[in-house]
Amino acid sequence: MDPRASRDADPPRAAAPAGAAVVPRLGLWDAVSIIVGIVVGTAIFRSAPAVFQNVGGPWQALGVWLLGGVLCLFGAFCYAELATAYPRNGGDYEYLSRAFGSGVGFLFGWAQLACILTGSIGVMAYAFADYALCLGGLSADAVPYLAAGAIVTVSAVNLLGIIVCKYVQNVLTLAKIAGLGGVVLAGVFWGGEGVREGAAGASGVMGPGLGLALVLVLYTYGGWNDASFVAAEVRNQRRNMPRALILGIGGIALIYLLVNAAYLWVLGFEGARATATPAADVLDRAAGSWGAAAISALVMVSALGAINGMILTGARVYSTVGEDHRIFKRLGARHPRTGAPVAAIVAQALVALLLALLVGTARGRGAVDGWLAALGAGTIPWSDYGGGFETLIAGTAPVFWSFFLLTGVAFFVLRFTDRARERPFRVPLFPLPPLVFCGTCLYMLWSSLAYAGWLALLGGVPLGAGAVVYGLRRR
Repeated sequence: MDPRASRDADPPRAAAPAGAAVVPRLGLWDAVSIIVGIVVGTAIFRSAPAVFQNVGGPWQALGVWLLGGVLCLFGAFCYAELATAYPRNGGDYEYLSRAFGSGVGFLFGWAQLACILTGSIGVMAYAFADYALCLGGLSADAVPYLAAGAIVTVSAVNLLGIIVCKYVQNVLTLAKIAGLGGVVLAGVFWGGEGVREGAAGASGVMGPGLGLALVLVLYTYGGWNDASFVAAEVRNQRRNMPRALILGIGGIALIYLLVNAAYLWVLGFEGARATATPAADVLDRAAGSWGAAAISALVMVSALGAINGMILTGARVYSTVGEDHRIFKRLGARHPRTGAPVAAIVAQALVALLLALLVGTARGRGAVDGWLAALGAGTIPWSDYGGGFETLIAGTAPVFWSFFLLTGVAFFVLRFTDRARERPFRVPLFPLPPLVFCGTCLYMLWSSLAYAGWLALLGGVPLGAGAVVYGLRRR
């Protein structure tokens, strides 16, 4: 046997110890803060009017937001069992690798780095930049630089280690909750119009697009599973991971219900449907011209919290991939003092910056179209989807929901193939929650494919490239 073959081959799955070189430093609140910080980004300020436009009345709208929380809670039960049974960083990467083999897990990690998580970081960075523009009165030419600065700065903070990161995350999450609490209080003291419209608006049994409303709501809840990426770094993991997932989603659902109730209470159902900036309109009633500035600051804080949470958790996925696959061995290295996965953080930042230049700027989008035209493939309809990153998210959403669905299937596979495994937390009412979770993912996969059409290739092409890299990993 060629000695180089044994040296270059990936180690067997059992050879990678759970939580190798990882010191648990996250408490219960830290884990909850990561979940809330990632999920409650900027969508709650933009998605609500579209949800209102696709339901028949205010109670139906609030019911859809509550239903989204319940569906995510069922998924959280599944992740709580998986995270406590397989307490290693990487989350879905670990579960998919165990259930379907290292290739599927590798492709999950590759897709997160190539476009999914890095694209989401870019989205939040541009949201931060857009609102910084409004608040600071800067030129529109500054947006790409502000977005890149946000990515670089938050990545640099993450290089200092998880202790610094968790304190930054906690501060940003508390500021975000306080700001949204201000929106709710403004609704309590300056509202009332929505109640007078409630009876008339609630008469419809079904809205014009209840399914679309649910799709929008589920996207707004997206990101709660990222907490499983840092499972090995949570103290008292058997108890705190399930609590963090359940408390995190429960808290997010409560926030979303209260904020949407404030929109309806102040603006009324028709007013909430008509505006594009419901939170700013609510605060305008309470604070006048200061309302728009306050919302700009709140969105910036929300975006930074989401960026920090995604950088923190995403880097742990790539680091775990590096522990198992020699081709990315450097990503598995950690700083000897801080424990930060330095190479993984840097790689993630570089890909996010590349995407920011390619799809976040007119020049970058023009270059992409030029390359495609040279290949005879036509151009990408950027404007049809609202811009560069919106198009990227639409194109990669089918890949995202495919892996989410596979994780739901992996839950059943591991229950059957690994019966002897100790499961400190077991899903209540089994098999209902995992079946509902899989059904939800299947519905979202179908919806994302219908919306993206041929743009699903934006996620499929990087995935195919990852399959080629995996096939060549032993060379």
